[in-house]
Amino acid sequence: MVEYYNYIKALHLIFVITWFAGLFYIPRLFIYQIEAYAKPSPEKEILGDQLKIMAKRLWFIITWPSAILAVLFAIMLLIIIPGWLTQGWMHIKLFFVVLLILYHLKTHQIFTQLQNDQVNYTSKFMRIWNEVTTIILFSVVFLVILKDSLNWVFGVVGIFLLATALMLGIRLYKRIRDKNS
Repeated sequence: MVEYYNYIKALHLIFVITWFAGLFYIPRLFIYQIEAYAKPSPEKEILGDQLKIMAKRLWFIITWPSAILAVLFAIMLLIIIPGWLTQGWMHIKLFFVVLLILYHLKTHQIFTQLQNDQVNYTSKFMRIWNEVTTIILFSVVFLVILKDSLNWVFGVVGIFLLATALMLGIRLYKRIRDKNS
């Protein structure tokens, strides 16, 4: 398998990118679905049905297969280079991967609820929920690129500063949106 390392790595990266694309877009569809429920009939039903179809296709045709393939190729990479499992940066990366999988599973639960017309979250919550993937992505990229250097610590601290900036940005966007409506 060593001779296929670069192919496996490329496939892993491709499916990580498409997995994140799905995870970035699905909460946006959830926001639209939640907001559609507040609209009058027949707009509510028309939008709701169309958004359910879009979410279902995104979730089952892109996001789930990408998640499974990204993890499968990651396992293959760890089999090829098991020494990575002894390195601290990899332990932290795997912690973030576990968080990403938990995020994915919770997002699946939200997806299922919305497919069954159960609205348990606000669009504001979903806007914040949407930023979790950004924080995980930044964390993992910093860890993978900076690896053994102490600089990844500063990168992770930067992630939390980014998270704070994102939350403030969401609040500012809400104020502007409310003012303009």
